Amino acid sequence: MPENCKLSRRQLLAMSLALGGVVLSAPLNSLLAQPARRLTEEQVMGPFYPVTKPIDQDADLTVIQGRSGKAQGKVIHLMGRVLNLRGEPIRGAAIEIWQANTFGRYAHPSDTHDAPLDPNFQGYGITVTDAEGRYRFKTVKPGSYPVSENWIRPPHIHFDVSSRSNKLITQMYFEGEPLNEKDRLFKSASYKDSLITKLVPATKDVEPDALIAIWDIVLP
Repeated sequence: MPENCKLSRRQLLAMSLALGGVVLSAPLNSLLAQPARRLTEEQVMGPFYPVTKPIDQDADLTVIQGRSGKAQGKVIHLMGRVLNLRGEPIRGAAIEIWQANTFGRYAHPSDTHDAPLDPNFQGYGITVTDAEGRYRFKTVKPGSYPVSENWIRPPHIHFDVSSRSNKLITQMYFEGEPLNEKDRLFKSASYKDSLITKLVPATKDVEPDALIAIWDIVLP
């Protein structure tokens, strides 16, 4: 596992307490107890993986340590499990995510889109799955952005998942987005259902007006 993913028990506990972490209540556990999907399909990494990772590396992308502001946009509690093909949980898998902000802009020197940057949005997060293979992030729904005159990317989040024996780079999309079926990368997928999550209203134990996204990742 990469050095920056080796978290102490104290750090894991602090992360869980700060986020609600993977120490989940009964309602959230029931949402996670769904049958695993097919093998999660690989997708390209894309050009905006962080050149320099933020000093504040955790699972909450909506706040940055040392700043009082919060990220703009619709808050999403993104959670799920990392499993093998037998449906067994994969413990200790390192998960990195990176994404555009709510305006469709990455905090990356190669992103020349004229949408505004959000100084309070972390843009990158990292966590490690627990004994049941569960993970959880707090983020905002990313905006769409133009790649070229004829191509606008739909909202999506990039994932890099590393277990002891496997590594997967992929992208997660949101159900019902009109741009999904026009997107060249999404359309090229053989098993699109493995890349889609559905946004649902938050349960009572999650902050008001937030949304929940459940997305299981199945490794070979």
